[in-house]
Amino acid sequence: MILEHEIPNGAKLYFGKSAKAKREIENIASNILDANGFEEIVTPVFSYHQHLSIADEKKLIKVNDAKNNSISLRADSTIDVVRIIEKRLGKNTQQSKWFYIQPVFTYPTTEQNQIGVELMGEKKLSSVMNIAVEILNKLEVKPLIQISNIRIPKLLVEMFEELTLDDFRHLNIEKFLNLKVEWLKKLIYLQHIEQIDELLDIVPELIKKELLIMKELCVETNCENTVLAPMYYAKMLYYDELFFRVINKNEVYARGGRYKNEDLTSVGFAIYTDALCEALTK
Repeated sequence: MILEHEIPNGAKLYFGKSAKAKREIENIASNILDANGFEEIVTPVFSYHQHLSIADEKKLIKVNDAKNNSISLRADSTIDVVRIIEKRLGKNTQQSKWFYIQPVFTYPTTEQNQIGVELMGEKKLSSVMNIAVEILNKLEVKPLIQISNIRIPKLLVEMFEELTLDDFRHLNIEKFLNLKVEWLKKLIYLQHIEQIDELLDIVPELIKKELLIMKELCVETNCENTVLAPMYYAKMLYYDELFFRVINKNEVYARGGRYKNEDLTSVGFAIYTDALCEALTK
């Protein structure tokens, strides 16, 4: 029996203090983004293309349209925003800076509020990462920024037949150390930008190239509380190289990266409003 006051597990309810905090977060973010030349877009709740954004299609909440085509509730905003700007708005706009404040939905009844940013045609990840830092600073939130490069785990799997991407998903340190490769051991424990230089002379050239990309982002960031995580790997359909997460203990406040949709390289991030609301109202 479902009582009258019950809401589905995973759905969000904001009232009083929490609703005020949510609105404050969204207002601060929108003001900062507007000042940086971003325009707002609100995409449809229903989408034909969510399978291109979500690695596990079982997470999609699917229905059918009037012509019996399969559609799903918006489970991710990035690819839909890029497709709508490129394919639908097309020549009607020259704007490349966009943000959105809207929820996403995953099976069975999970709702997640996000503030998302896409800078289309831009390769420099620091251009949006520093805006995320600016928003968090304005909210007086001081989490840790973790910088990764998803290409490094993929390259290591190609170099060592003993390794799989699952080893990186679960951070199988013991297996990495058992390979008894000195430069790999140093790579495992790489955390700070000053440690990169001593690695550059001993790692293979392909790894060196990716480390230099990480170092460049560290130099360009406006956040003092930054660490490197070169062994971090998470399967995502569009973030597949330079990547960052904003974390506090076990909570992720934001994440973003550089990605490619067809031939267009872009950068973006998403701030997870629900996690921030909880932190600010405690």
